[in-house]
Amino acid sequence: MTALTKESKSEQEPLFWYAIPHGYLQLDLDPPMERIEGLIQQVLSLPDEMRGRAEEVLRFYAGVVTSLNANRVQTCLIGSHPNDTGDIAFSVLTVSTIPASGANARLVLANLAGTADSNPDEGMRPLELPCGMGFIAEKKLITTAPGRPPAGSDDSPRGRVWQGTVVVTRRGTDDFVMLQLVTSALELADDYRSVLLGVAHTVTFTDPSSSREGSGEEPAPGSVAASMRSDFG
Repeated sequence: MTALTKESKSEQEPLFWYAIPHGYLQLDLDPPMERIEGLIQQVLSLPDEMRGRAEEVLRFYAGVVTSLNANRVQTCLIGSHPNDTGDIAFSVLTVSTIPASGANARLVLANLAGTADSNPDEGMRPLELPCGMGFIAEKKLITTAPGRPPAGSDDSPRGRVWQGTVVVTRRGTDDFVMLQLVTSALELADDYRSVLLGVAHTVTFTDPSSSREGSGEEPAPGSVAASMRSDFG
């Protein structure tokens, strides 16, 4: 499980835990300056025929990190899993906190859940989780795809993706916790929905280790603590 907290000038955002699913690696969103300088030196030392592509990758990484941090993303996980044809399907799972613009987060979420319940065609529905109330939304959309622009064009390539979002909140706070999973493997949407829901069901605002310290007891089956020892966690 991963514990997340973030300091702000006025207060500390809520501390929460969740399980990282199998097959996902965490992207460093706050790399030390020494590492950045080291990467730059490695790129500059490459042969001319390799340096241009390496510079593109480095600039892309810097842009992604800047954008994620600007959008309050606290964790970015890159997933790679084999599909039915033997190829590798890639996905991105992000965890972020979203302010409720001064309104009570639980009231906003209750309104969203009520709207979703009465409008199922919008792809959003209420969700009951061990940590509290929430909702899940999913859609397919066309967005910028990785790769170089098509020959003769300056526009970035475009592609279709499946996007799933789960939002939950904690009592007494004005922030949402948002989990979002995106993949271009549209045929695996059902599987990735299960991954997203699996992570959402492990979210907790209580330290899962505190209740077991010194007790020597095994975590209860189905609990968040037990998920740490499962194949999923």
